[in-house]
Parts: sequence; structure tokens; C-alpha cells
Amino acid sequence: MNLKEKIIHETIKLFSLKGFLSTSINDILRETSASKGGLYNHFKSKEDLFFAVLSKSRKIWRKECLDGLDQTEKSIDKVIKLLENYRDRYLIDYENFPGGCIFVTLSVELADQRPHLAHELNEGFVRLKAMINRLLDQSKEAGEIRDDVSTDYVTEMIFSGMLGASVIYGMEKSNASLHRTINSLSNYLRTISD
Repeated sequence: MNLKEKIIHETIKLFSLKGFLSTSINDILRETSASKGGLYNHFKSKEDLFFAVLSKSRKIWRKECLDGLDQTEKSIDKVIKLLENYRDRYLIDYENFPGGCIFVTLSVELADQRPHLAHELNEGFVRLKAMINRLLDQSKEAGEIRDDVSTDYVTEMIFSGMLGASVIYGMEKSNASLHRTINSLSNYLRTISD
């Protein structure tokens, strides 16, 4: 791992634990054993580093959460697989995100303090909701979901449940609670299937 990758990797962990505003440049230098010159050779500013962290975190999220979706036949099963991956691969990824979901941590912290950065985070949430909604619409079109079910309503419930599971897991670090929350979402999806 070169210095730039190390800085990004360690900063992901720090942002996950402490947030953007509470993580100082000195915290980053201490965790990476980098000099200020070494840090600023790769990143013009802390905000520049934020965007690198966001990009890498999104790649990790996609790798963890989308694993196996392309081998899953039914669209509704893809949503269930997404939920299982979110539970079993992403939220418990202590190596990368020891403080829990970095996107939730940063979006709550930055919404009022740095709205332009929070807007960048919200783009990911918008894309996640759109993906869930698209898969549910495909499920409905394929006859996998009952006709009386509103895919928009279910999308909101799944998305809110995922964020809620992240917040609760971040506070409690309880696998049992995490499994209960995600399993209830998966079980609900099975009840609306034909």
C-alpha cells in the first residue's frame, strides 16, 4: 500500500469513528505516520481528502453490498441479497469502518455544518433508493410481487430500515439486533411475493 492509499484507508477509519469535523489533520498524520508535506503532496486540503475517502468508501460499499446480485435470478431476491450483504458484509466490516456506516455518520454530522459535502453523500442515498425501487418495479412487472403492493412505499420502508439498522448497530454493536432488523425487512419482502 503506497502512502496515498494508506492515508485514504486510515482516514476512512477515522471518519467512520469520529466524523469529518472531529478528525484533525494531526489525527491523520499520527495514524498514517505521514508528514504534513507527504499528506499535502497527495491532497490539497482536508476536503480533497474527503472526496477521495468518499470515492473509496463507495467502492467498498459496492463490492460488499452488490456481491452475488448478478447471479441472483429474481429481482426481489436481489433486494433480499442486498439486505443480507449489507448486514453480513458491510455493516460488520470493522477493518474499513470500525465506527459503522461512514455515509450515515458523515451525513448526519455534515448536514448543517458542511451542506455541500452532505449533498455529495446524499447522492449515494438517492442512487441506492433508485436501485431498490428499480428492482422492486422489475419484480412487480415479472409477477414476483402482488399487484396491490406499492413499490414506492416498499422502497421507502426498505431504505429507511437499512439506515435505521445502521444507526442502531452503530450505537449498540449488537449482531442480534442487526439480524432482527434486516431479517424483518427480508421477511416482509417474502410476504409480498407471489
